[in-house]
Amino acid sequence: MSYSKTQILDALKNVKHPETAQDIVAMGMVDDIWIEGSKAGFTLSFKKSNDPFKNSMQKVCIQAIEKYLGKDLNFTGNIIIKTPETKAAPEKQDSQSLKDVKNVIAVSSGKGGVGKSTIAVNLAISLAKTGAKVGLIDADIFGPSIPKMFKLEGQRPQVRKVNDVDMISPIENYGVQVVSIGFFVNPEDALVWRGAMATSALKQLIHQTEWGSIDYLVVDLPPGTSDIHLTLVQEVSVTGAIIVSTPQDVAIADAIKGIKMFTGKHINVPILGIIENMSWFTPEELPDNKYYLFGKDGCKNLAEKENIPLLGQIPIVQSIREGGDSGSPAVLNEGSIVEKAFKELSATIIKAIEDRNIKQEPTKRVEIKTK
Repeated sequence: MSYSKTQILDALKNVKHPETAQDIVAMGMVDDIWIEGSKAGFTLSFKKSNDPFKNSMQKVCIQAIEKYLGKDLNFTGNIIIKTPETKAAPEKQDSQSLKDVKNVIAVSSGKGGVGKSTIAVNLAISLAKTGAKVGLIDADIFGPSIPKMFKLEGQRPQVRKVNDVDMISPIENYGVQVVSIGFFVNPEDALVWRGAMATSALKQLIHQTEWGSIDYLVVDLPPGTSDIHLTLVQEVSVTGAIIVSTPQDVAIADAIKGIKMFTGKHINVPILGIIENMSWFTPEELPDNKYYLFGKDGCKNLAEKENIPLLGQIPIVQSIREGGDSGSPAVLNEGSIVEKAFKELSATIIKAIEDRNIKQEPTKRVEIKTK
């Protein structure tokens, strides 16, 4: 069956750029369409050299063409990405961006709403307060909240060329180097992406960021188990995973799934332990009082059952919520209940990582083999 350039163009009109929500044809991004027998190609032009979607958009274009025209045309290797003097980024952990990163900590949760990002933010800052060099990747691609929690909304990282590759300079605040997809999109826009687009964006955040020397790279993963989690363990040798949950039975049931995912034989990432968040409610004016709103010792019991450490229990304190909303995390309040809790937590995690590195071999990146 023969196809025309017009048909290809019509199929590509169904592809929208995530940042602008406009179709790529209307944006003038598609040019130089050609067809030679069963092979075809075109040029996909981006206006920004640091556009975080330039790799994932290729896959989305092919998906659109296959949906509307079928799979008769072969576009493999024939979509040219055009940006202002940009070359493709490296896609292996051996890349220069990660060579001086000592430990990668994946912060995960079985379900949303348990305060995973809040834990990741306060933990990263607490680790930095020990004098360690800390980085934080906001890998929650569909719901990036780290820019708000670090008071970095509206910020745009600087981009410079390193060996002809555009590299992102992370933005530092509170002693932590931060990178997030939220730096590249309007915070009010919904990110409606297919899995390929999201995973490609994560790869770019990992490999196209100039991390430099980092003691602990904290990765705030999206809730549940998804392509994002698999992409992380494929791209990075994760030192260990931390599971965040509330003591509530419903949350515990999902936390178990997260544990099983990381410890499965095909993933095999060590679990550093579990953090119980919202363990009890403690009023600021009554620091010795504890009210167990979501049940008591749910994560403690889970840790014992799964034979993994309970790293810490973080209470419900109003300042934690206020700090997240205002972009001034509660761990910054010297001498507070929260500061003390995270100081103990970070010390426990540092010791857990040291023990893990002594007793176990480095984690190997997951390789997915297809027949």
